[in-house]
Amino acid sequence: MSSKIIKETNGFSVSGYTMLGLLVIIGALIVNQIIAQQPNTLFFILIVTVVFILSGFFMVQPNQGKVMTLFGSYVGTVKLSGLRWTIPLFIRKSISLRIRNFESNQMKVNDNHGNPIEIATVVVWSVDDTAEAMFEVDDYNSFVNIQSESALRNMAVSYPYDQHGSEEISLRSHPQEVSEALKIEIQQRLGKAGVKVHEARITHLAYAPEIAQAMLQRQQASAIIAARSMIVDGAVGMVEMALKQ
Repeated sequence: MSSKIIKETNGFSVSGYTMLGLLVIIGALIVNQIIAQQPNTLFFILIVTVVFILSGFFMVQPNQGKVMTLFGSYVGTVKLSGLRWTIPLFIRKSISLRIRNFESNQMKVNDNHGNPIEIATVVVWSVDDTAEAMFEVDDYNSFVNIQSESALRNMAVSYPYDQHGSEEISLRSHPQEVSEALKIEIQQRLGKAGVKVHEARITHLAYAPEIAQAMLQRQQASAIIAARSMIVDGAVGMVEMALKQ
């Protein structure tokens, strides 16, 4: 039986500056008790209150979230930047919401036609759901790296390196379509980790060294055949034009 997926919710917090104002008022009362030299039950209550309030302050940087838990249970995330205050019993952990890049290593895989190729990608991503990133996977950074490379490997075997038909999509001839397909597959794999993929594109694409020379000769031969075919078509066209005139 699968466990319930934890989704991000807004955690309880108030402006830290409001609590600072309250601290000033309480501090004035404590000073008044000390000057009057009449420490009583109220004095000790005020001291405990000051300690309690001081324990609840925390700072949230821009594009950062504070994931809060209470006795092992998730109670919410605070994304409002600045000085904040919450219940001191809440344990707060920082998580970055900034956009990051992951650049994979060059991998050797076989394309759709079985030709060995080298391919690499760069993935632009950020944390979208702090609760999923913190609690649904063990290490979301490592999860992004592994799943991105796995998606790239799977995508590479779905397309041929070169285009062999006018309607065929290949890795080399349709970079936009291939990049969009890669982005969609990576997003599907990373959705459970609370990660949003902004962009995915291929940064390196080449035949493997052991067949690179043979494939280069094949491309040159194809180019020569295409050029000759164009010359023949041009000559035939000129003859047809001459006959019509």
